[in-house]
Amino acid sequence: MKTIAANACRIVLALTFIFSGYVKASDPLGTQYKIHDYLEALGLAAYAPDWLTLCSSIALSAVEFSLGIFMLFAIRRRATSAAMLLFMMAMTAITVWIAIADPVSDCGCFGDAVILTNMQTLAKNIVLLACAATVYAWPLRMYRFISRPAQWIAINYTILFSLASSIVSLYLLPPFDFRPYHIGADLLKGMEIPADAPQPQFTTTFVLEKNGERKEFTLDDYPDSTWTFVDSKTVQTSEGYVPPIHDFSIQLEDGTDATDNILTHKGYTFLLISPHLETADDSNFGDIDRIYEYAKQHDIPFYCLTASTGKAIQHWQDITGAEYPFANTDETTLKTVIRSNPGLLMLRGPVIVGKWSHNALPDISDPDVSPDKLQSLHDNTRPASQKVLLVILWFILPLTMLTLADRTWAWTKWIRRKRVKPQQHIKHLKTKNNMRKKIVAGNWKMNMNLQEGIALAKELNDTLTAEKPNCGVIICTPFIHLASVAQFLNQDVVALGAENCADKEKGAFTGEVSAEMVKSTGAQYVILGHSERREYYNETPEILKEKVLLALKNGLKVIFCIGESKEEREANKQNEVVKAELEGSVFNLTAEEFANIVIAYEPIWAIGTGLTATAEQAEDIHAYIRSVVAEKYGQEVADNTSILYGGSCKASNAPELFAKPDIDGGLIGGASLKAADFKGIIDAWK
Repeated sequence: MKTIAANACRIVLALTFIFSGYVKASDPLGTQYKIHDYLEALGLAAYAPDWLTLCSSIALSAVEFSLGIFMLFAIRRRATSAAMLLFMMAMTAITVWIAIADPVSDCGCFGDAVILTNMQTLAKNIVLLACAATVYAWPLRMYRFISRPAQWIAINYTILFSLASSIVSLYLLPPFDFRPYHIGADLLKGMEIPADAPQPQFTTTFVLEKNGERKEFTLDDYPDSTWTFVDSKTVQTSEGYVPPIHDFSIQLEDGTDATDNILTHKGYTFLLISPHLETADDSNFGDIDRIYEYAKQHDIPFYCLTASTGKAIQHWQDITGAEYPFANTDETTLKTVIRSNPGLLMLRGPVIVGKWSHNALPDISDPDVSPDKLQSLHDNTRPASQKVLLVILWFILPLTMLTLADRTWAWTKWIRRKRVKPQQHIKHLKTKNNMRKKIVAGNWKMNMNLQEGIALAKELNDTLTAEKPNCGVIICTPFIHLASVAQFLNQDVVALGAENCADKEKGAFTGEVSAEMVKSTGAQYVILGHSERREYYNETPEILKEKVLLALKNGLKVIFCIGESKEEREANKQNEVVKAELEGSVFNLTAEEFANIVIAYEPIWAIGTGLTATAEQAEDIHAYIRSVVAEKYGQEVADNTSILYGGSCKASNAPELFAKPDIDGGLIGGASLKAADFKGIIDAWK
């Protein structure tokens, strides 16, 4: 159920973030305007220059889109799930504010593609926050589509695609236009209010007075004429139907409203759109002038619509030589009409038939080209299906091919491991015997008092000194035993180790024992990452990373434990779990540092339960662990790394386990508490 929940939440988050991020990336100016609205509500708009809000818009879209792709492909699962949770916590806090204070009409989460009310946005973010928390709780349960070595390709390509989408949309126009002024839109129809549409609703309250007493009445309970009228107030209780286009009007310089005349004109009309001429790009004014000359030649009306004042208009005329007429239109409307300053609109009657950024104006090199042909001279006339196909070809197809290639390679590696030839077994065994140390280590856990521990250590030392074991032997004792036991051991025969050490070097950490203290007792080894420490004491990969570094710094060798739970084994996630545990705590080491690591694979489901992995199961996972080490540090380091089995190993099953080429010994729990039982396992190497 945890796996199903984590992956279901992962899909919901991924699809939502990909859609939200791409919509923003394809319309960075629209997102910039929305950011400005938020800043204005907070009274901070004056302190945020346009370049900063635009960069924030591009960065926000890249973060959302990238997080969505990383979540979909389970890339850097722990980091992505943590970033997703932090992002949703911040966004949910913002939506709580907008739901209460109502500073903006809609959040802008999905640009103009999907408009949500502030309460709908809050509900949506609460659901996404719950999904993010679920994924954060079980990140390793997400199935990985791309192996870790290949993830950097997807990471860089995703970020590059998002940034490129924003840049192209800024230079040209958004490829997908969800606003009511898209190509093909009829402006007059967009202004129409259907006859059966809901009308605005108002409530009027009357304040009346009688005998010095004032009371409020409505039309329903209006009193008799003995009351004297004092005041009245009218409040709108329902907005009613608002047409998609409700604020489009064109005022000529002489104050004449030219909206109807322009929109009812039977032929073509050019509208040069510039919300603010003060900040308009004048680098292509020559192309604009040529289009104006073309319009005059073909008797096509040409107007420049702006929200700027006469002074700014005069300045524009001075620097560009503009001779076309100017008209005034609402600033917000102009920003909605076209995402370019300036931009060009071409109407045929009231219908928009062409839109161009000032960076890609239609070519009028042939002044005799017909207006009918002119309207098709830009990519924005492409149908939506072609634009979707371009996204598929440029982004979805490459990632799909990468995924298929990566999975195919992983599958062939698995097949190669399964089909090991006999001579390869012999070579592997020879390499193992010559290069890797065979080890049997005992983990006493929290057992035996000091006197019992000393007695057991002396018995083991005397027996093994006399018989010379055919492997390395280590006993890892509780802290209280270390210094005393060390006095009775010949550590050339039986090495001493601790069961844990602190993740701090020194200081006010009552009850903790540092790596330096462990080393000072005479110990050579320390067990870190044991499943019981992870489960009962919440030791995270970051904590273990610090412990490993401090242990190595103080000259201790580390027996590092990894392994999966029963649920993870049943879900066939054991490979992902052990790899993630290595990556989280020891793969930050150099090859020289890693030479001091002994890996202990301990299937959690087989510790103290009486269950034992079959020799074949143990060999499969040990071989996989060695292949992961080889991927990170190379085959030579992998061949030199001892990997121990730590799941209910006994004298009865040790010979079969130790015969496997990738099992280099055992980390023994309960069976290490009696000298005879422990020696029976050590003798398996004979």
